[in-house]
Amino acid sequence: MEFLEIPFYDDDLLKMLFRFAINMFFLTIIIRYLYYPATERKDYLFTYYLISIIVFFICFTLKKFELDIGMALGLFAIFGIIRYRTDPIEIKEMTYLFVVIGVSVINSLANKKLSYAEIIIGNVLVVLAITVIERFWLLKNEVSKEIVYEKIENILPENYGKLKADLEERTGIPINRIRIGDVDFLRDTAQLTIYYYGGKSRPKT
Repeated sequence: MEFLEIPFYDDDLLKMLFRFAINMFFLTIIIRYLYYPATERKDYLFTYYLISIIVFFICFTLKKFELDIGMALGLFAIFGIIRYRTDPIEIKEMTYLFVVIGVSVINSLANKKLSYAEIIIGNVLVVLAITVIERFWLLKNEVSKEIVYEKIENILPENYGKLKADLEERTGIPINRIRIGDVDFLRDTAQLTIYYYGGKSRPKT
């Protein structure tokens, strides 16, 4: 049955739903159970889920059409505009973004030459790779935070120990290193960037 020359149903609907279920299952493992416990960044959960879902349906829809070079370049241009109009994000978040986009593209564009077993095994291998690197190799994610510091006498090189101890006492986290930025001698303040390993400990606000 058709309406305005568009069919209400075709055989690709069940295929789309099954692939979408596979995609969401593995994305949930990657985003919710691998990425979030390591970073505790709730703001990126929304972004990763929505981008991966939209990319999945865009790719699944476009797969049914013949794309020329101009259309393909146009799609890359759209993603480029989106990228350059957003705030810079850390390399780890960018890597996870690439992972969720890549997994969604693979799950949506697979054709008859790629079996469901191969799709599932590919997703499992991606999850295993992330798990090994994130959990078992114990690679710590160094993150940074900018603060305004008022004890300007502590920014002298000979007072680095006092500066580090004072910041650790205030923030409640062990600090790896400190970078001193702009110094305002009129207000007796300095712009500092502290670096620490991301995890459950967070600077007090």
